[in-house]
Amino acid sequence: MPVKNWMTTDVVSVGPDTSLLKVGKLMKDHHIRRIPVVDEQGQVVGIISDRDVRDASPSKATTLDMYEMHYLLAELKAKNIMTAKPITVKPTDTVEQAALIMLDNKVGGLPVVDDAGKLVGIISDHDVFKAMVDITGARLGGLQFAVELPDQPGTARPLFDLLRAHNARILSVLTVSNPDGNRHMFVRVRDLENAQSEQDLIDGVNKLGKVLYCQH
Repeated sequence: MPVKNWMTTDVVSVGPDTSLLKVGKLMKDHHIRRIPVVDEQGQVVGIISDRDVRDASPSKATTLDMYEMHYLLAELKAKNIMTAKPITVKPTDTVEQAALIMLDNKVGGLPVVDDAGKLVGIISDHDVFKAMVDITGARLGGLQFAVELPDQPGTARPLFDLLRAHNARILSVLTVSNPDGNRHMFVRVRDLENAQSEQDLIDGVNKLGKVLYCQH
């Protein structure tokens, strides 16, 4: 799943000299949590999160009056609070790669840049969630089950033969290999005739491996 299929392309961005006051307003107006900072050539030079804005803003306990606070927020620039040289991804990178980068670096979004380093989009943890829902077929309903099988070539074939024999329509299949030499397969199907057909299918799956769970 390439990032380009899931990223937001209509990206709100600011320049290095944009005031903190404007950055905060843009976040509020567009309901976003991060804004890339780009130079005059459109290349990404930084990123600002809503936390950066909060940390740089005067606290509620400040002794500054309203005019002093407004002056401070207007004088403080994006370049003063941004994370410089942020981690980026390419449109051709996979969503899985983007998710791993976000997880390992504890960030909620990544600017997407072309080969010249110019901003072409942004992908967030919310976009990753949408991709996960889509590839698992969660919105399509049906029956999902997980089965443990030996992690060896050919062990999945009897399972697919069984699904075919029950005229089950496969919505999604995900697999995870475990250190113990087994593989967990997560399968979502639908179009089974009735509850008895579902039970017959699960009984058949149980003969092939260990059914870990089964739910609608």
